[in-house]
Amino acid sequence: MDPRHTLYKNFDKLAVDPANTGTMSARSDDEAAQVAASSGVTPESIEKKLKEGLGAVYVEIADLSGGCGQMYEAIIVSPQFTKKTTLARHRLVNSTLKDEIAAIHAWTPKCHTPEEWEKKKPQ
Repeated sequence: MDPRHTLYKNFDKLAVDPANTGTMSARSDDEAAQVAASSGVTPESIEKKLKEGLGAVYVEIADLSGGCGQMYEAIIVSPQFTKKTTLARHRLVNSTLKDEIAAIHAWTPKCHTPEEWEKKKPQ
């Protein structure tokens, strides 16, 4: 028997537990706003934590989720990134924002040293 047939049969038996809807994604804009409010993650809270934890001299946070607060992109400029690889920089940021990252859907950091940022920043 083809294993895909077994898989399809198993899918026919799947059901959603109505008592466990807290882990499901938002179904409306109102529900998305409630999720964002309950997560406690805001661009301001992320910025504050990065400035305190990494000594960031410049932080720019963009909410790419359309307002529900579940997808962020950030430009982070910190002297702590000097002589670190991109991976090491991301690990440093992710360890600083461990709780916040766990509460959101997507996180994209762009990490620069002050010298790199001076060359790259928009004029």
